[in-house]
Amino acid sequence: MTHLGMGFEVESIEGEKLILNMGPQHPSTHGVLRLVLTISGENIVDCKPDIGFLHRGVEKLCESLNYVQIPPILERNDYLSPISNGLCFILALEKIAKVEVPRRAKYIRTLLSEISRITSHMIAIGTYGLDLGGALGGGTSVFMRAFRIREFGLALMEEFTGTRFHMNAVQIGGVRYDIPSTEWISNLKKFCNETERFIYDELVPLVEKNPTFRLRTIGIGILPPDIAKLYGCSGPVLRGSGIAYDVRKAEPYDAYGELNFNVIVQNGCDCYSRWMVRGLEVIESVKIIRQIIDGIPSGPISSRPPIKAPIAFKPPENVEVYARVESPRGEMGAFIVSDNTTKPYRLKLRSPSFSNLSVLPYLVKNVKIPDVIAILGSLDPVFGDVDR
Repeated sequence: MTHLGMGFEVESIEGEKLILNMGPQHPSTHGVLRLVLTISGENIVDCKPDIGFLHRGVEKLCESLNYVQIPPILERNDYLSPISNGLCFILALEKIAKVEVPRRAKYIRTLLSEISRITSHMIAIGTYGLDLGGALGGGTSVFMRAFRIREFGLALMEEFTGTRFHMNAVQIGGVRYDIPSTEWISNLKKFCNETERFIYDELVPLVEKNPTFRLRTIGIGILPPDIAKLYGCSGPVLRGSGIAYDVRKAEPYDAYGELNFNVIVQNGCDCYSRWMVRGLEVIESVKIIRQIIDGIPSGPISSRPPIKAPIAFKPPENVEVYARVESPRGEMGAFIVSDNTTKPYRLKLRSPSFSNLSVLPYLVKNVKIPDVIAILGSLDPVFGDVDR
């Protein structure tokens, strides 16, 4: 086996074809992933993703925990958008036990979800230029500007919940924390203004004037709509192929049914379209947050008393339920089978990163080796979400 550096290894040579390992330590693979590439010259003939390097057996682990202990565990899956993981599980529990949630709690859940969507998309937007060798604005300029917005959002989360990242803010029947202060709302308005200014005044003009970025993304990684649906793609990957599917619109949960926002769609079906969907979706998240600021109802933040012991929740026996949310990466769902105990008999997670990643072998056929990184980055996978 020959080492080529930067995570590439030649495994074998068969005739005119070469078996090339990309990863699992390659710095641009968005996590611990190994791609076994069959190449002919510079062209990709075949690709076999090798996942499992982050597998923690989360689904099986959750079957040994009681229901209240599970959400903090799930937040570690998609670690760039922790609230989506816990929320889909909580929604399934509330559906199975017919728990009512106060309107104020629904609005707060939606608010936290959209702040989290912005901070997650800032990772995808900022790191993509690095994936392409600094093609977006040169060096780390866009990366640092996107992280400035992300840090602002995480600081708001920390003030709200006491922690920047894994907040465990959603509970059965509502949320754990109310809006901290009017000063927090004032800072949230500044966050919205800075985010909007970043997208409109910095990012979009930069992309429109950047021939290198456009050359590396437009027409690269074409994903036809029928193939996207066949592989179960969702989120920006699906909407970048012209399909206007968003769980927040298709099956509204929490406060989304009461708010106005657009489903962002791009019809290019390529890396550029998938990246642009995320950038423009940030503007829609800002729009949602502003509506919540202006119209959040008063009232309690939970319909249930504080849970003092983790064994306090027991759903009905032999019930199956599925709930889903629109995470920054697409449809995230939780399927629960109960057996009249305080622990789930079976928990199955539907993670968007896994389905989106499954289309990678289709996308990279007949492209050049450098395009593999561009295509993979456009899928925005999180491998804690892939390897459950």
